[in-house]
Amino acid sequence: MTIPANYESEGGCVRQHHRFCSFCNAVLPSSGQLEIGSTRMLLTKIPFFKEIIISSFTCPHCCWSNTEIQSAGRIQDQGITYTLKVRSKQDMNREVVKADSATVRIPELDFEIPAFTQKGSLSTIEGLIGRTVAGLEQDQPTRKATAPEVAAKIDEFMERLQKLKDVKSEFTLVIDDPSGNSFVENPFAPQKDDALTVAHYKRTPQQDAQLGVKSDEKDEEKPGNDIVSMRNEVLVFNTNCPECNAPASTNMKLVQIPHFKEVIIMATNCDSCGHRTNEVKSGGATEELGTRITLRLTDPSDMTRDLLKSETCCILIPELEFELGMAALGGKFTTLEGLLKDIRELIVSKNPFTCGDSSTPERTEKLEIFGEKIDKIIAGEMEGHIILDDPAGNSYLQNIYAPDPDPEMTIEKYQRTFEQNEDLGLNDMRTEGYQEEAKDS
Repeated sequence: MTIPANYESEGGCVRQHHRFCSFCNAVLPSSGQLEIGSTRMLLTKIPFFKEIIISSFTCPHCCWSNTEIQSAGRIQDQGITYTLKVRSKQDMNREVVKADSATVRIPELDFEIPAFTQKGSLSTIEGLIGRTVAGLEQDQPTRKATAPEVAAKIDEFMERLQKLKDVKSEFTLVIDDPSGNSFVENPFAPQKDDALTVAHYKRTPQQDAQLGVKSDEKDEEKPGNDIVSMRNEVLVFNTNCPECNAPASTNMKLVQIPHFKEVIIMATNCDSCGHRTNEVKSGGATEELGTRITLRLTDPSDMTRDLLKSETCCILIPELEFELGMAALGGKFTTLEGLLKDIRELIVSKNPFTCGDSSTPERTEKLEIFGEKIDKIIAGEMEGHIILDDPAGNSYLQNIYAPDPDPEMTIEKYQRTFEQNEDLGLNDMRTEGYQEEAKDS
């Protein structure tokens, strides 16, 4: 992939500089002089993702080219795993951002690309497989001369990889990135993609060490009684703005929600760029049962209901065939109107698919229709349902008839599935008997 020198996008313009070609000087040193190629760098946005830096190097002497990507943002708070069922050739055209720290697996072939063995790349699934085949072919002449048996096995494996491009049979692609900066395109956005599963997870100490992230052990050792002392005060601590990375301050307060429980509200305000954000963390434990709250929207006054969406909560609007997964938008304490506006902004206003080179007329029209329906629901011109499905049971929607039952709202308690407990990290959690086991071991 070569970026034109005059290319411009919403993220900015291409910067070009010259450097020595490593391929010329390492493989073709016959000229006796160092050959120079050019590198173009572009800051751009990936639809439904974030900003990245694309660098493209070309050498006019040996015609060697190379493309790499780097994340333009920070390491995310959680790792991410994409699991895609590749069922057709159309799936091979999905865009993929693979960060340096990502591990790529194809279970059907028992194949894995370990983390930090390849540079970050922006490609398609077909391009990712092609790049893997090219990497295996690179040292085949040497292998055939020194280890013919190994070379024959690698040739056989490369044939199996090439057959994947024809998608004669379904296979699974798994991208696991502890930095949270990898991405697989959902071509059906804003609707749910049945073939693509996205899961967020908490990094292990080993993964933090690989990424160069050091956890604050002192905060983890603080006794639980310190939380009680926060009830009557607002704590302020210094941080960096998630948008411009300038120094900013975050306010934190423990709040009691009527007819619910305590939550921790954190608000960040950046004086440099004006960015504001708020996040809500549950102040209590995970409930024994999951909670599914269904509200029938019949009146504009429903938009004023207070709402608490935890990080583990999924949001569904059946009339729009819309589903927002876990961790999207983070934890929020807002009104129903505020939540719908945030959804509209995430899907429509801040969506690069609606402008620039990434947009298509069909996709833009589809997203605009979705935004219009959200506006009609907010204005009370369209009836519908909103469902808050929280396996942890830490989400809340105000009952304006309290303490009497709300005729338009149903609250269902349900037993979590094994997969939901796995996502919440509860299957391997031991709260009883672990001290005795530690002594025995």
